[in-house]
Amino acid sequence: MNFWELIISNKIINAAVIAWFVAQSLKVVFVLIEKKRLDFSRLVGSGGMPSSHSSTMMALVTMIARMHGFGSTFFAISVIIALVVMYDATGVRRAAGKQAAVLNKMMENIGVQHDPDYWGGKLKELIGHTPFQVFVGAILGIIISFLIPI
Repeated sequence: MNFWELIISNKIINAAVIAWFVAQSLKVVFVLIEKKRLDFSRLVGSGGMPSSHSSTMMALVTMIARMHGFGSTFFAISVIIALVVMYDATGVRRAAGKQAAVLNKMMENIGVQHDPDYWGGKLKELIGHTPFQVFVGAILGIIISFLIPI
């Protein structure tokens, strides 16, 4: 088997990639429902509902548990990494998004133009997740991993 055949046949990778794709696709659907517009940039954007970071990591963790067991070293490592990723999504990245919103508003209020050469343009605000978005993403990842036969 060549490299790509090994990657494609790896059920753990498949579960993680499918969970990421489903979560990102759901973001497009939720924006369509909420804002009545089709925004395909949500397919690759961070932040929003559900957390694709959480769905990806929990699909990975769940598939590792199913294939190698809860007592395996692989499971232990994946759980710790998943917890760090999900904590980061609700903590550091969410705080950075809130700070970006405040800075954008400040720049707008003082009348400074968003000069890309000087300020770098408007800061991206939607980069983190609420705890609920992380929870929904995690549940989505678990469900998707159980849909993949071992």
